[in-house]
Amino acid sequence: MFEPRACQSVVEPIKADHAPAALVFDTARDFETVPPATAEELGFAVDALEPATYPADWLPDDSPAVLSQYASSTFTIGMPGDGSVVWTRQTDPPVVLVKPRLEGSPESFVNFLLAEAFVELGLEVPEHFLGFFEDSYRDLDRAIDADPTSTYQIAAALYDGWVGLQTQDVFAEWHETHPELADAWQDAGDRLEGRVAGLPRAVARGETDVADATELACAAIKHAIELPAPFGALDTAAYRDHGAEYAVRWAEKTFDAMAD
Repeated sequence: MFEPRACQSVVEPIKADHAPAALVFDTARDFETVPPATAEELGFAVDALEPATYPADWLPDDSPAVLSQYASSTFTIGMPGDGSVVWTRQTDPPVVLVKPRLEGSPESFVNFLLAEAFVELGLEVPEHFLGFFEDSYRDLDRAIDADPTSTYQIAAALYDGWVGLQTQDVFAEWHETHPELADAWQDAGDRLEGRVAGLPRAVARGETDVADATELACAAIKHAIELPAPFGALDTAAYRDHGAEYAVRWAEKTFDAMAD
């Protein structure tokens, strides 16, 4: 399942600066969550495994089964919405996994995703939105008028946006120090810009739902793209500083406004 992957020279300085001990592997197949028995195979490549666990009372009663499993003591890596490159600190040293669905993608884009994973590892942010929201995930669930799967999607997006607030300044500095990675970061942002600008209209017309719109808008934060209302309130220092409390308040105001 796991094949060691060598980083290209353009990515090595980022790894050295942010996550020098991390191990990088290609996975034999795509996944949302690596099955526990398969995940434990990493034990042969690392010094130790330490599964993350979260209190059951952080979860709403109707949470998706995959979230309940993740919160338990079962050793799992990766969750829906994590993207094509996944990192974990449940191993010592930490591990970065590259999914095969990236095959055929531009080399510069793959390098950016790897560099992004190293930066996030270096920030020591929580590995999943449960570690970000903690017991306030129940408050978020109450604020969002949606089914459990959509609530999960919005929570994952809001966490992604909060992390993006911390990485965007790092990426912007690459124009001076790592121009190839900066160009890939900029190019990915340019591809999102038009879609993001049209989000309010798309939601109003029913062409996209709030969960998908939140996911796209929050993904754009790391690219320093200007966001339309109500998502612009997430691209702020207030959100970076106040985190989960701010995210819950944003959800309350946004869904209250939609109900009016």
